[in-house]
Amino acid sequence: MMPLTMAAAGETVTIRRITGKDEVRQHLAELGFVVDSQVTVVSELAGNLILQVKESRIALDKTMANRIQI
Repeated sequence: MMPLTMAAAGETVTIRRITGKDEVRQHLAELGFVVDSQVTVVSELAGNLILQVKESRIALDKTMANRIQI
């Protein structure tokens, strides 16, 4: 496994694990980041990501993106 920040722009990946406190994991789940779901990296700038999750685009900073393992 590796952090989501390692995915390249345009790449679609599957979430394998989400780390962090319960509140952080719950917040990410509410945004659509759940284990075994697909996300597409739209763009990346200095580790910060814009992601396509289902029908939404969501921006995550580097620290939050590092909690998502692919």
